[in-house]
Amino acid sequence: MADVANPAPSGADSCDVLISGTGLVESILAAALAWQGSRVVHLDSNGYYGGAWAALNLDELRTWVDRVNAGASGADAAFADAYLYISRNLESRKYAVDLSPHVLFTRSDLLSLLIKSRVSRYLEFKPVGSFHTFEQDSFEKVPGTKEDIFTSQTLTLLTKRSLMRFIKFVAEYETSPAVWTPYRARSISTFLAEKFRLEPPQIVELVHSIGLCVSPDVPTEDALAKIKRYLVSMQVFGNFPAVYSMYGTAGELAQGFCRSSAVAGSTYRLGTAVTAFDAASGVATLDTGEKLTVTEKYVTSAGKTGGAEVTRMVAIVEKDCAEWFAEGESAAVVIFPPGTLDGNKYAVQVLVMGSGSGQCPTGQAIWYLSTVEPGDQGRKELYLALEKMEEAILRESTEDFELDVGEEDILYLPNGLPTIKSVRLGESLRNFVPKEALKYLLKLSYSQTTGPAPAGAGRELFTAAPGIDISFDGAVAEARALYEAVTGAQDDFFDVDFEDDDDGAPADAGSDSDHAEVAGEMTI
Repeated sequence: MADVANPAPSGADSCDVLISGTGLVESILAAALAWQGSRVVHLDSNGYYGGAWAALNLDELRTWVDRVNAGASGADAAFADAYLYISRNLESRKYAVDLSPHVLFTRSDLLSLLIKSRVSRYLEFKPVGSFHTFEQDSFEKVPGTKEDIFTSQTLTLLTKRSLMRFIKFVAEYETSPAVWTPYRARSISTFLAEKFRLEPPQIVELVHSIGLCVSPDVPTEDALAKIKRYLVSMQVFGNFPAVYSMYGTAGELAQGFCRSSAVAGSTYRLGTAVTAFDAASGVATLDTGEKLTVTEKYVTSAGKTGGAEVTRMVAIVEKDCAEWFAEGESAAVVIFPPGTLDGNKYAVQVLVMGSGSGQCPTGQAIWYLSTVEPGDQGRKELYLALEKMEEAILRESTEDFELDVGEEDILYLPNGLPTIKSVRLGESLRNFVPKEALKYLLKLSYSQTTGPAPAGAGRELFTAAPGIDISFDGAVAEARALYEAVTGAQDDFFDVDFEDDDDGAPADAGSDSDHAEVAGEMTI
C-alpha cells in the first residue's frame, strides 16, 4: 500500500484530538473521529505505520531490534529481549516481518468495520483454510466443517454424532443457557467431556486448534465464544474461516484506516514524537520544538502495561512449505497443544506464511511462533516446536520417503479402508532421517507485554498493546470506547453516508449483501 499522504502543514498550531502512534486501535480511532468532523493530528515517532502492529522490512527490523534492546519508549516499550540472526545478505524490501501476527475471522466486528468504512478497498486479502494440530509426531488437519466430520475415515460413528451435536449446539449456544451456564466458570474441557461425551483428541482440536485457546483450563463461557467464532466464519467467502491482508495483516489494516482518516482531513506526520504534554493547558511539545494546542484529548500508546507476556520467535526458511497449505493458499495455522512439547502447559501457536502472502520471496516461508509461557521456558518450548516443524516439513516434502511397516501395522477401518496404526507411524516418523537440511535465512526472538490500557485522566487517554489472541478480538471495542471518551457518545461511530467515490469514503454497509459484494474486492 502506498504511504498515507496529507503531511502536517507547518502552520498548524491546534487540533481537537492529537493521537501519538499509528497502531491499529489508534488508526481506527483517527478515522472514526475524522469522519465525525474532529480536527485530528496523527503522529508516529517511527518512520513507518503500525507501531507494535507493524510489519517491517529487514533494514527496519535491524533498527527496531537495536531500539528495543536500548529501552524503547511508546508502543515499542512493550517489547524486550530481542535477538536477531540473519544468515546472509538478503534483499531487505522483499520481506515483511510481522511484529504481532494475526488472522482475521470472516465473521468479526473488525471485518464488518473494514467493509462499512470502505477501508477494505485499499487492501488485498487471502484465505486461511488450513488449521493443523500436532499429535503423535505428525500434524493433523482439523476437520472444521460438518462435511469434514462426516467424511472422516478415522472418527468413530459415536464420535461423529457427538461432534455434530456439539457443532449444532455451539452455533446458537446463547439460546440454551441451561446447558452451559452451570459450567460458566469451569474448564471447557470438563464441559465438553461431561455434556457431550467427547474424547480427548476432539476436545484438544476444538479448544486449541478451532478455539485458539492457549490453556485447557479456559472458562467455558470464554471458550464457547471462541469456538463459535471459527465455526460461523466458515463459508462466508469460501471454505475457510479466516483471512489475512497481504504484506503484513495488522500493519496494513492500520495504514488503511490512516489513509481513510487522511481522506477525511486528518493531518499526518511520521518520524515525529511528542516529548511533553501539559494536561492543564492542553499544550503538546513535539521533538521538533513545535507547540500544539489540543482542545479535546491527547491519545497515546501506553506501551508496557504489566499484562501477560508473550514469547515470540520468527524463522524464515528456504522452503515453500506448500505441504501445509490448502490448494491455492499461502498460509496455515499450526497448533502444539499443551503436553506435546516436553510437558508444555500452554499451547504453542504458529502462523505459517508462504511467498503468496507478500511477506517473503518465492521458495521461502515465514514461521511465526508464540507462547504465553514467559522467559527461558517459553523460548525452550518455541525451539522444540521449531525442531518438530523442521522435521515435519523435511519429511513431508521428501517424495521417496517410505515407511517400514508390515501387515501387523495395518489397521482396517469399518468401511474396509486400510490405515497405519498411529503408534507405529509415530515410531517410523521419529526414525526418519532427512536427506537435506532446512536452511534458516533469519531467526528472531523477543518478548512482548500485553494487557489493558491504564485508565486515562482528564485530557490524556491511553491505548493498549496488542493482546495475546492471534485474532483481532477487542480492537474495535477498544477504539469505540476511546471514541466515546472523546466525543461523549458512540452511536455515531463510523455512522457516515458520503457519496460513493474513488477516494474510499465510508458509506453505510455491513449486511450480508455487503459481505458478498466485498468478496470480489478481497480477491480471495
